[in-house]
Amino acid sequence: MNFENFVRGNTRFMQLITDTSELAQFCNEAKSYDFITIDTEFHRETTYWPILCLVQVATTDKAVLIDPMAPAIDLAPLFDLMADQSVVKVFHAARQDIEIFVKLNGAVPTPIFDSQVAASVCGYGDQISYDKLVLAIVGAQIDKSSRFTDWAARPLTDKQKDYALADVTYLRDIYLALAAKLVEQKRQSWMADEQEILNNIGTYIVEPEDAWQKLKFRANRPRDLAAIKVLAAWRESKAQESDRPRRRILKDDAVNELAIQRPKNKQGFDRLRAVTKGFGNSRMGTEIIDILAEVAKIPDNELPKLPERHRGPSPKGPIGDLLRVLVKAVAEREGVASRIIANSDDIDQLVLSDTADIAALSGWRFDLFGKKALALKHGKLALAATKNGIVEVEI
Repeated sequence: MNFENFVRGNTRFMQLITDTSELAQFCNEAKSYDFITIDTEFHRETTYWPILCLVQVATTDKAVLIDPMAPAIDLAPLFDLMADQSVVKVFHAARQDIEIFVKLNGAVPTPIFDSQVAASVCGYGDQISYDKLVLAIVGAQIDKSSRFTDWAARPLTDKQKDYALADVTYLRDIYLALAAKLVEQKRQSWMADEQEILNNIGTYIVEPEDAWQKLKFRANRPRDLAAIKVLAAWRESKAQESDRPRRRILKDDAVNELAIQRPKNKQGFDRLRAVTKGFGNSRMGTEIIDILAEVAKIPDNELPKLPERHRGPSPKGPIGDLLRVLVKAVAEREGVASRIIANSDDIDQLVLSDTADIAALSGWRFDLFGKKALALKHGKLALAATKNGIVEVEI
């Protein structure tokens, strides 16, 4: 296939962009369109930060592949396009793509439209894949065999280029269909709520001191929790500084075990299951010993407080069962997946607290489900089985 003359529908394919002048020309042209579609190919199996290997961008009548690894290219024109408020940037499952732009340019592209989010709001299910959405809306079948190829290798094969191009050309039709459906269903406000987290730059930046929040920790004592916090922060800093995955520094199990056992010397590491033999003799082992020694010095009154244990109805009891029936009934009526409204963990938290920090108690979810859930929980609403399904009855 000759990719210089490749055409899909009304799309002209420009040759792979490898220098700044070509990129600037395309980006300036793209600013005259209402929207562009965009996708990236990257590697991060052995690194903390994603390595950008390819950028695909399409307007309504042109699609390009941008080679960020080319020695003669500066991505500044692309970053400028990403910041243009007059052009909507359409992604599918945008979080990792946006993370790359935040890392490279320090800013979230704006405004954005995530077709995976829009699809969930419009009733296509929770976190639908791109190929399934293409099939559902466009009726085309995508060959995904190039998905896990080496995108850093050059030259790119024709098959890789074709695969990459499909990720942005079909996305145009998907965007137009979903945007129209959001208007038809009057769910634009739902979409805006759902994308708030994507628009927040904090979503893509992990501060070392907050890294412990991503761990499923098993701390039963305040000093265990203090150790988990400092070890998680140390691991995050190490991973960022060395550009290595967290697991290559310490696995989650090792962080937990070290925080609970808190070895005081090199020999203490040999009694642990989650680290390799001899780890205590390493430079990192020495650093951890020093870190844990500082944890041991923290006065009791300065230790972090453990999360309060709940005393009351069990999330797995009848109240939780009723709330699960309610969310399923609401979801069926609205034509969306129940997990989009409230997942199992949300229901558990709602049983435990009327003010739980969950999405179901704010925005469109509260109007749709949360308000009724609280009324049901406190005996102000009942559920009735009818031939048309479950309905809510005010008491």
